[in-house]
Amino acid sequence: MTTLCLDVNPDAAMCLQEQLRATLLEAIRLGSLPCDDALPSCRKLSQQLGISRNTVAIVYEKLVEDGYLISRPRSGYYLHPDYCEANSPLLSQLPVLTDSTDNQQIAPNWHKRIIQRPTNYQGILKPGNWSDYPYPFIYGQLDTRLFPLAQWRDVSRRLLSSQRDKPWLRDRIDQDDPLLIEQLRKRILPRRGIFARPDEILITMGTQNALFLIAQLLFHRGTRVALESPGYREALNVFAQHGASMQLQPMDAEGMCLEGSQQCNYLYVMPSHQVPTGITMSRARRKALLAQLPHRDQIVIEDDYDAEIHGDQFALPALKASAQSARIIYMGSLSKALSPGLRMGYVVADAELIDELRALRRLMYRHPPAALQHQLAQFIAQGYYECYLKHHVDEVDRRRDAMRSAIEQALPGCQNHSSQRSSAFWLEAGQEVDTQRLAWHAAQRGVLIEPGFQHFFDAAPPRRFFRLGFGAIGFERIPPGLQRLGLAYDHALSH
Repeated sequence: MTTLCLDVNPDAAMCLQEQLRATLLEAIRLGSLPCDDALPSCRKLSQQLGISRNTVAIVYEKLVEDGYLISRPRSGYYLHPDYCEANSPLLSQLPVLTDSTDNQQIAPNWHKRIIQRPTNYQGILKPGNWSDYPYPFIYGQLDTRLFPLAQWRDVSRRLLSSQRDKPWLRDRIDQDDPLLIEQLRKRILPRRGIFARPDEILITMGTQNALFLIAQLLFHRGTRVALESPGYREALNVFAQHGASMQLQPMDAEGMCLEGSQQCNYLYVMPSHQVPTGITMSRARRKALLAQLPHRDQIVIEDDYDAEIHGDQFALPALKASAQSARIIYMGSLSKALSPGLRMGYVVADAELIDELRALRRLMYRHPPAALQHQLAQFIAQGYYECYLKHHVDEVDRRRDAMRSAIEQALPGCQNHSSQRSSAFWLEAGQEVDTQRLAWHAAQRGVLIEPGFQHFFDAAPPRRFFRLGFGAIGFERIPPGLQRLGLAYDHALSH
């Protein structure tokens, strides 16, 4: 039986029946009543509200007569099935609850009150039901069958059954789990050539959260940021939301072009595998970038989002590992390999900056969940993460190779711009192909792809690029999925 918190006022001009009816209709309009549970009984609701049981019974029966509720013998009153669907057109026809004193709507005018409009910033278009597609070549999601559930459960069981003190149950104020910091220092960061002190590391709710913290602390109106284009749109949105102006830098085969970036205060770069192109910044371009930093008093924000999954043993070290380390804010992710829903990342920077980021984080949400931090720390410390990562990288390699072979067969007219070990394929179609239309035709065949125009920041972005991810699609579905995409591509060429 559903429990409802309702209110009626015996002293109001509107009678109790009218008040109760209006309140229940408002709950129906807002979708607050569950479909499968009975409403409170007449006796229970009358006791809760301090009104007559007859009053409640009369209101319920009238709502049944009007088609809002149904009555089930010896069971109670239930919401009518016609009002169970959130998008039911009947819901919009219900009256809006009003104030009986002046007959005005209770809701304030939010349009006048809201001083910022985050909804104005364009995001990356990805359908929420992407997992319903049989061939989801989408980036940023993982095949959930690969998650090391048994090992994760084992760590959880050990933590919950331990008789020792459980510090992860306490509020840590603004501090992170010391074991997780230690694991990052000794097992994760050295793989990228980074050696940091504990006070130079901050745990975040993913790299997106790290970007927001950094921008809020450092950017203002007049701050100039160099940004790759095509690039990571949510970074542009975060920077713009904090008043920064963008200097869009084109990409070539060596990574972000540096011409014009010398006038910027900050440079946001993804040198390992750039989003969305997957291009790796060349050694020469890195050297040129690092050389200009002290002369121009610039700071680099290095996004090394896929450091854990590309599996390239010959990869160049992170920029943060260079002699210009003090001028580089490094961001990494622990979610990309394990689970996008984990939302766990980190920032490595000078201790003074980390102190201020930590204080800012405290004002927002204090710290990421302590229990999740500690479980992840134990997962790494007990060797599970290293073992999983090896198998995960092998599987990524297997799928990448299958993708490359299938693309060559099904899409011979497309040019691949991504590096050998990138975690997605950035493809350029023929000039006559609009990849947004291609995405629509592919979707009709059960194939989900990402049109590339949304990654460009120009007023008139090119329409011939698209991205294919392979983390979410099963290995066995890659060849038939690419074959179907090839059919959609051929259809786009012929129309």
